Amino acid sequence: MAFEAKICGLTTPAAVETAIGHGASHIGLVFFAKSPRNITAEAAGELSRLAAGKVIRTGLMVDASDEQIAAILAACPLDLLQLHGKETPERVAEIRQRFGLPVMKALQIGEAGDLAQARAYEKVADRLLFDAKPPASKTDALPGGNAVSFDWSLLAGQQFGIPWMLAGGLTADNLAEAVRASGARAADTSSGVEDRPGEKNLQKIKDFLRVAEGL
Repeated sequence: MAFEAKICGLTTPAAVETAIGHGASHIGLVFFAKSPRNITAEAAGELSRLAAGKVIRTGLMVDASDEQIAAILAACPLDLLQLHGKETPERVAEIRQRFGLPVMKALQIGEAGDLAQARAYEKVADRLLFDAKPPASKTDALPGGNAVSFDWSLLAGQQFGIPWMLAGGLTADNLAEAVRASGARAADTSSGVEDRPGEKNLQKIKDFLRVAEGL
């Protein structure tokens, strides 16, 4: 199976075209007002149309209501919903059924015991995403995209009933090591291809995808 790479938090046509042109399997559009990568549904719709049929267009949402999700989808076609908040397994199942789209549930990992929560989502989600827990000292930390990693070896040898993706502080410099340690066959980066929060660096996107292509 070819290694999959998702570039998340894209906000410009140039970044989307760079991700597509250099082999990304997924792009991520963030619909979360507190994020520096937040984008309106209308602006995201324009980027989504650029990517149609070329990559899996993922919408990142945090504890969104049905009304919010419906409004996003009305303006921005998506292929995958990424739930990055405190959504329960029941809520994940509701969203998946109501909107008829695959769902990827993000889970925050800090220690081995945190992996146990994944089992509750295996039957209601289509995919899992393992991200680092935000720093405890950072009270205003985002649910993801904080440029921090966790101990990748926690995932080594783990078996899950659905595919999973690795996230959390991944860059072109540490991606190969992260894959070796975790056994991941898919990875997601956002802060790792930026000059500053919300500002993507096109060369960093190219570098990350070049490494991913060789895995």
